[in-house]
Amino acid sequence: MICLNVIHDPFEAENLTQDTFLQVYKSLSTYEYRGFKTWLSRIALHKAIDYKRKTVHTKARENICLAEIENIADGRAPVQDMIIKEEEKVLLDQCLKRIPKHYETVIRKTYQENKSSRQIAQEENISVRTVETRLYRGKKVLRECFEELSNP
Repeated sequence: MICLNVIHDPFEAENLTQDTFLQVYKSLSTYEYRGFKTWLSRIALHKAIDYKRKTVHTKARENICLAEIENIADGRAPVQDMIIKEEEKVLLDQCLKRIPKHYETVIRKTYQENKSSRQIAQEENISVRTVETRLYRGKKVLRECFEELSNP
């Protein structure tokens, strides 16, 4: 139930439940014989959260790629769409200049240079987890800035 409540997909929840029990079996040697239900629930919750983070990031990248493919398939986009896209690019550049530099760097390298978190971590001499955190927080700050500038 925990996995299903977090991801809302019965098929994937079933897979995550199996992963949870596999993880429980592998981790039995570290179990301290206190609160088995709590321990099991915590593992299931972490599995579901990890899955959700992974799929959100993957879907975002897929959406970007699909949008680019559709424009290529059409051969050309309507003039209105091109104008809106250019305005959004200008607005995005303004927002990127406003946010803290460490967020801007990670966002630009991820989306403009198509670098992985591991590549960015090596270049910036920081951990992969730090890159992912900066990307998450940077997108949040960027979204707020974008909304602020686009809706005066």
